[in-house]
Amino acid sequence: MAKPGKAGFDRIFGALKYSSQGLRAQWRHEAAFRQEVCLFLLSLPFAIFLGDSGLERAVLIFSVGMVLIVETLNSSVEAVVDRISHEHHELSGRAKDLGSAAVTLALVLAAVVWLVVLLG
Repeated sequence: MAKPGKAGFDRIFGALKYSSQGLRAQWRHEAAFRQEVCLFLLSLPFAIFLGDSGLERAVLIFSVGMVLIVETLNSSVEAVVDRISHEHHELSGRAKDLGSAAVTLALVLAAVVWLVVLLG
């Protein structure tokens, strides 16, 4: 059964509003996200200039953009864990460590993609 709520354009505008609030909170509260946005913005002209084709440019941009997405998901996990309790708990620590690992994997993947495209 579908949950009651907005439909059509009201739903789209509501989703845009919530996404905008999330991005503002992410910018305000997460230094790592701000650094990764800077990395993304700095990488854009390099991706456009260094990519030999539209596909290469897209892959270079996408790989750094994925870091922003994974960082946002990591921050959401951290917020939920902190909401539950600030007390140390093995599972809470594991959840935060896994989120951090996901960000690290995204950064490594972006670096590998850039190396493969630029050296290939």
